[in-house]
Amino acid sequence: MNRKPLSLTQPELEEILQSLHPLEIKLLHSFRDKEVLSSIEIINKGLIDESRLDMASNWLLKKGLIEINGEEVTSFVSLTETGGDYYKNNIPEIRILSALREGRSFTVKDINHTFHLDPLEVSSALGTLKESSVILITQGGFLELKSDKDTEEFESLQDLIGLIGEKASLNLDDLSDEHKSIIEAHHRKRGKSKGIFRISEKRNRIFSLTENGRSILSVLLKRGETGEEVSQLTPEMLKEGTWKNKTFRRYNISLSPPRISIGKKHPYREFLDFVKYKFIAMGFEEMRGPLIENEFWNMDALYMPQFHPARDIHDVYFTKEPSQCREIESPFGTRVAETHIHGGNTGSKGWRYPFDINRARRLILRSQGTTISARTLASGPKIPGKYFSIARCFRYDTVDATHAPDFYQIEGIVLGEEINFRTLLGLLKLLGEEIAMVKEFRFLPAYFPFTEPSVELHGKHTKLGWMELGGAGIFRPEVTIPLGVKVPVIAWGLGLDRMAMVALDINDIRDLFSRDLDFIRTKKIRL
Repeated sequence: MNRKPLSLTQPELEEILQSLHPLEIKLLHSFRDKEVLSSIEIINKGLIDESRLDMASNWLLKKGLIEINGEEVTSFVSLTETGGDYYKNNIPEIRILSALREGRSFTVKDINHTFHLDPLEVSSALGTLKESSVILITQGGFLELKSDKDTEEFESLQDLIGLIGEKASLNLDDLSDEHKSIIEAHHRKRGKSKGIFRISEKRNRIFSLTENGRSILSVLLKRGETGEEVSQLTPEMLKEGTWKNKTFRRYNISLSPPRISIGKKHPYREFLDFVKYKFIAMGFEEMRGPLIENEFWNMDALYMPQFHPARDIHDVYFTKEPSQCREIESPFGTRVAETHIHGGNTGSKGWRYPFDINRARRLILRSQGTTISARTLASGPKIPGKYFSIARCFRYDTVDATHAPDFYQIEGIVLGEEINFRTLLGLLKLLGEEIAMVKEFRFLPAYFPFTEPSVELHGKHTKLGWMELGGAGIFRPEVTIPLGVKVPVIAWGLGLDRMAMVALDINDIRDLFSRDLDFIRTKKIRL
């Protein structure tokens, strides 16, 4: 090697030599025969592995012993754990279609046991197949194949999974635009196991020794220091005397101690506590209600007729045992039934149908927080008064970035002689700004069987755009009068999960329940 004049003083030289980590010494030894090397060339020399190269090179860069002359970034695509399972057993859509083509007969409920799939996978697969009009769900929940529909999108996805699975990973630039589009739709970044594909980047840097680096390497070669050090003295070394030929690692009392990560609440738990604090600070009282509810309080008391299609929207989960409650609280069962049949004493004509009290007794998982408001109205609330509830609700739904089968609603009511629709709009605006931290929101007209007039609140997410946050309105007399309340009542039920997406600045509702420690430690409410 050509030697340039030494620019370091002897004390500076010794200080740097003493500070070198064994990995740094090994990396410097890679430049013995050539002063300019790429990352790949360094790894191929076998002195330092790929996982430690970045760490050692960054240390030497800070000390001015090497420098970067160029960099090339290459993207690779591989399969996640989920993708690996689909490589072996095929994606759920293909499994279902193959079984139907074989003439097998099964219902939606049979799929979990037949194909050993996660319920969320089943929900997603059925939603995709139905959206593509590939299958029909017939009477009794049986699946039927529509043979005239194209299934190429599912087969293309399976073919790509097979292609990547055979090679373990592929250069993204070597794939077609069609394959890139499929990967973009199904990929997840590192750490997200629910996606099918993972995209990772590999950097190939070009390093060269600086003048000081050449000086340090020269001294290392003269002294015969290779970076092979022992971190501790063992009884065997003392007994055999081998310690005499070992180089021991120096103590460095200036090193920072290991970071201790203290326990903290999950970001979503912090958000729920934040919401509760906000409402209590505004003078609201908290309402509570059971997760297992009967249809009477969940729907009938809210003037939702038993034949109305609005009840189907909720797509509730029914309990198997017990399937019904013992009785409906008196006198509310009779009053509500009369209101449905002929309007009772509300001034309404009612829905004009024979009310089925046995159907009202059926037990379900609570599908909306408004059921808690109905129970509160029947319990003799304060007038004027204002109440809120953070209610866990359950509805059968296809899981995606903004939907989940179980979710939180922030439910509330305000009672008073002077309450009106303008009061409601002002309160919704306040909730959107103070809880969801929404910068832009809008009101849209809506319909709910239990409120008139009704409105929807929509907020703008920074990445997902406009999304519905929830509904609100003024309770109809057919709701309030049978429950013993004769003053105006404004009510709202907003999706807390979606509001949390805006406040926490996340793009996927599933991340609210993340177990990623980095997410839990760093994510904060966007104040």
